[in-house]
Amino acid sequence: MSEQVGSELVQAALAASRERGQDVADVPLTAIAEAAGISRSTLLRRLGGTRARLDEAVRDAGIDPGGRRPVRERAVEAAATLIGERGLGAVTLDAVAAEARCSLPSLHTVFGGRDGLLGAVFDRYSPVLALDSLRRDPPATTEDTVRAIYRAVVAAFQREPRVIPAIFGDMLSRPGGPAGEFLQENFPRLFGSVGELVMGEVRAGRVRPLPMPLLVQLLVGPMLMHLLLRPVLAPSLGDELPSTDRAVEEFTAAFLRSTRMAEPPG
Repeated sequence: MSEQVGSELVQAALAASRERGQDVADVPLTAIAEAAGISRSTLLRRLGGTRARLDEAVRDAGIDPGGRRPVRERAVEAAATLIGERGLGAVTLDAVAAEARCSLPSLHTVFGGRDGLLGAVFDRYSPVLALDSLRRDPPATTEDTVRAIYRAVVAAFQREPRVIPAIFGDMLSRPGGPAGEFLQENFPRLFGSVGELVMGEVRAGRVRPLPMPLLVQLLVGPMLMHLLLRPVLAPSLGDELPSTDRAVEEFTAAFLRSTRMAEPPG
């Protein structure tokens, strides 16, 4: 490690990096000084007036200090690319570090390990954040709620790299494989958001009070199957394959026909 910079400053820089979710090189000196329990001027004096020595000491400790796009962004995109091209099983920390051009210790610092990295990928490329936002501020009508859920699912399937289709493809071919385990761990978040939206419609008396798992399956199942099969059907059906916008409208109408409460007789 650099003789000019003590290990306590390196540890303070890494702690500030973790807390802020930034590369060390992107963390302001004020935040590093605060983590070290000293003033900014004292920190600069101990660094000889430049943070380059700190970055070098961090690098000597086996951590990429960054200075490019943050390690978090590069690693999430690298892992997503690996999933889209080779499947979930290809996502090792070594492979991600090589793809993102960062060090293994950097990945452990930012994500805490592979599970943390995959969780970040799921948040970015799945519809979970969009559905959470929708749950907090649902539309006024059942039709708009169902339509918004479908649009969030479609957006997740179409987002590049094609993470969600790759994960479902892996799961269907090997239910007990890494993709199946990954979905089992993360599905409750998706299920919970959709379920809460649907049960809100049940409580309002607009949707029949079926068991929540059945309602969620009735809602999401047909659209998932449609999106998974689109790449297979497109070459043979061509213009006969409806657009995703048309699919959203048709599946919305179908769900409402099958679940909407009957109007009381006049």
